[in-house]
Parts: sequence; structure tokens; C-alpha cells
Amino acid sequence: MTGWLIVNSFMESAKFSELYALLLRSAEKLNIDLTLVQGWELGEIVGDGFAALPDFALFWDKDVMLAHRLEDAGLRLFNSADAIDGCDDKAKTYRRLANGGVRIPRTIAAPKTFEGLGYRLNFTFLEKAVGKLGLPLIIKESYGSFGQQVYLAHTIDEAKSIVERIGYKEFVMQEFVETSRGRDVRVNVVGDRVIASMLRYNDHDFRSNISNGGSMKPYTPTEAQQAAALAAVRALGLDFAGVDILFGEADEPIVCEVNSNPHFKSTLDCTGVNLADEIMRYIAEEMV
Repeated sequence: MTGWLIVNSFMESAKFSELYALLLRSAEKLNIDLTLVQGWELGEIVGDGFAALPDFALFWDKDVMLAHRLEDAGLRLFNSADAIDGCDDKAKTYRRLANGGVRIPRTIAAPKTFEGLGYRLNFTFLEKAVGKLGLPLIIKESYGSFGQQVYLAHTIDEAKSIVERIGYKEFVMQEFVETSRGRDVRVNVVGDRVIASMLRYNDHDFRSNISNGGSMKPYTPTEAQQAAALAAVRALGLDFAGVDILFGEADEPIVCEVNSNPHFKSTLDCTGVNLADEIMRYIAEEMV
């Protein structure tokens, strides 16, 4: 069996390289000939076919256009172009989760504006959102990773300042789940199984991300948390994902985010479970 591990050409760091190495080693253990391919290497003329395709591709990129073109050519992708698109754009994520009956924070998508215009200091929509969602308010850019594009506004003036900095980029506004301040559960799902989970917590930031200074420890999710994670994966049509779950009132699970390309090295360090092995095993079974 042959496959491509398609990665983003411009995301170069030791963290990403280590993750790719884990996937390549896991494929080798299963006698899968997996080749790392930079996305730019697949830049062919639109409308033309690809010279030669492997049996499948593990698409560890967010170039949705490239993913769609590969699927048009008949290549099986893990995850699919549509699933990656649904996770990468957070407004789409929350819409699909809500339509799938998954509990999410109350969310309002910001109205569309354009580069060079911004909102021209017309923040009536923001004041209306605060009236519905309350303060403090989460403001989250639609595209972003590692918690870097997520902000907490304690006042309407602070919210306006954040929106001015965001400019014309798309974002969503959400209620702040106070009962989950600085903590959440990362639930890793492959296929229809919960594989490994960890509790992430940060006493100094409202975000729990490890990259923002958070800590982690192994965690056994409740049945309700597992059910929420599996429902989120189904709603987004994912083969595998990292699902971030907040603690609502009485610890009711609230799905915060779903990651189609989870950076599972932290999970490996925390739990000893190598998600690369599980992902490659799942692919091998699906391709039979």
C-alpha cells in the first residue's frame, strides 16, 4: 500500500517535523509505503490531472483547494477536504456542530466586511451580541491555531478594541463559559473510538492550550464527554480528530473546538498513547 503524507510547505518547526516522523514510523511498522510530500510539489495546472497517485493521502495540511483537486482526481484523503474545511473555519465548525445536535457555547458569527473597510467604527452588531451573550465575551478569529487568535473582552470598549485590531478578518463571538476557565479536555478520536484524553489546565490564562503555558495530565473522560466528542466527529465527517471539550454547569460537556490535524505529541507525552499508530492502523483497515 502506498500513500502520501501531504504537509504544508511553509510550516517548518521541530514540533511539526517530530509529528511527521511519528506518522512515517507508524506507517513503516504496518508496511505502508508513506512518502512525505510538500504541498507545493502538487501544484499542477487546474484542469490537468496528476501524473501518478498513490493509494491514499494523509492530508496534514489545510490547503482545501488542493485537497478538493486530489479528491476530484480520485484520491482517498484522510481527512477529507470537506471535513478539513469544516474544522479550519470556526464559523463553519459551530454551524455544523449545532446542526448535528452537539452542544457548543452560544455563538454569533460576525457580519462580513472587507479589506480596507473594516467596520468603520459601527459596532452596533457588537453591542447587540454583548446583550445576548454577556460579558466577558470570547472573540475568536475564524482561522487560527494554538489559541493565538482567541481573545477575552471584559468590557464593551475592550471588545471594540479587539475587533478594530482584527480588522476585516472573519471572527465569531461566544459566551464565556466561566465554569471552564483555564481548563478543558482534549479527547482524541480515531474512527468511532475514543483513543486517549488529557486534562489541560492553566491557572494564569483563560485558555488551556499547552503552547500558551498550560499544563496537562492523563484524564478519563466521562461517558457524556466521550459521546460529545464522537458526535462532533460525526457531525464534521472526520476520520480522526482532537476534540476540545469545556466543563459546563455540573460538568456538562460543551464542545469548544475540533481539530482535524491534531498536534498529538502532547498527548503522547502525557498519556504514552501514540495517535500515529492508531491513525495509520485505521487507514490500513479502511483501505482494505
